[in-house]
Amino acid sequence: MASPTAPTITATGISAPTYAEVLDYLKAKYRSIYGDDVYLESDSQDGQFLAVQALAISDANAATIAAYLSFSPATAQGAALSSNVKINGIARAVATNSQADLKIVGQAGTTITNGFAEDQNGNKWALPSSVVIPPSGEIVETAICATVGAITALAGQINKISTMTRGWQSVTNLLDATPGAPVETDPKLRAKQKTSTALPSRTVLEGTIGAVANVTGVTRYSAVDNDTKVTDSNGIPGNSLAMVVEGGDANEIAAAIAAKKGPGGGTYGTTSISTTNVYGMPVTIKFFRPTNRSITAAVSLKALSGYTSAIGSALQQAVSDYVNQVAIGGGPSGTVEWADALTAANSIPGSETFKLTALTISGPDGPGSPDVPLAFNQSASCTPAAVVLTVT
Repeated sequence: MASPTAPTITATGISAPTYAEVLDYLKAKYRSIYGDDVYLESDSQDGQFLAVQALAISDANAATIAAYLSFSPATAQGAALSSNVKINGIARAVATNSQADLKIVGQAGTTITNGFAEDQNGNKWALPSSVVIPPSGEIVETAICATVGAITALAGQINKISTMTRGWQSVTNLLDATPGAPVETDPKLRAKQKTSTALPSRTVLEGTIGAVANVTGVTRYSAVDNDTKVTDSNGIPGNSLAMVVEGGDANEIAAAIAAKKGPGGGTYGTTSISTTNVYGMPVTIKFFRPTNRSITAAVSLKALSGYTSAIGSALQQAVSDYVNQVAIGGGPSGTVEWADALTAANSIPGSETFKLTALTISGPDGPGSPDVPLAFNQSASCTPAAVVLTVT
């Protein structure tokens, strides 16, 4: 029979007694030996000794539970989660550089070798090692920012040729650049692991989504499949698939879609890439890069005992983090949700030191009511500085 202080594994999982339960058990056993009148409060030597033993047992139980949970991608953390997802053929994403799809215009047949473009802030953007301008005189290629981190560039701001090449006439980014990302967090890695299992799925749509999600550098994505014969409310033509993809190389994304999409169905989007299907036949794949909607928030709170400016900064970060993880198109609700932003603000360590009195989230079109709507091809972004905090 297991000790009352030890972890227990049942059909529902693993559990262990709390520190307080372990301490009460040790005190009860101690009194059964030395008598009920023995004094074991925290200001006694014997009480402190039992507390040390209870803490050691509780710590060992916590380590046992952590080890048990580390074998599942749903509950593993850190290095254990990184090891678990390898069975699905994926890995935790490392810190990335910003990316931008560049429209390159020039004379047909011109070869650009190790080319660089430059934005208005002087940041360099590296093209693939060799780019050949096709007979049409223009081509779209994904460029990587030479500087690590969340380097931003709005549409049209990457417009300078840094590596002068005869026949290369102009360059521009038609859409905002996708900022680089930090090391992939555990929640995002779990979501990617869950999606990756759709690669061998029984539906073509699931397989296509899984293939796109597995492209290196892809951070957020969504799919709208119009399987009717008429244009839907989003403007997507009949029998067409509209993928919206943030991050990743445009050519790799197109190749993933071409390899998995069903026969006969078209693709729809503002980014058009020529690639080949699994039979080596040329095919044009279209998809969307998300249009960014900058979100701001105004938060008012009443400071209580123990409140510090660090807690206020943590609140700003929490609201910003929530906005930045909202799915493209706003997920099932189609919005950046006021209630979820409120939950994020109230869930930080130290939330007992303040009382929220007001919270408003706003988009480019003004304050939400109270949510901020997103179109199917829009993404939301927010910085901690965009969360304005008023403390009374």
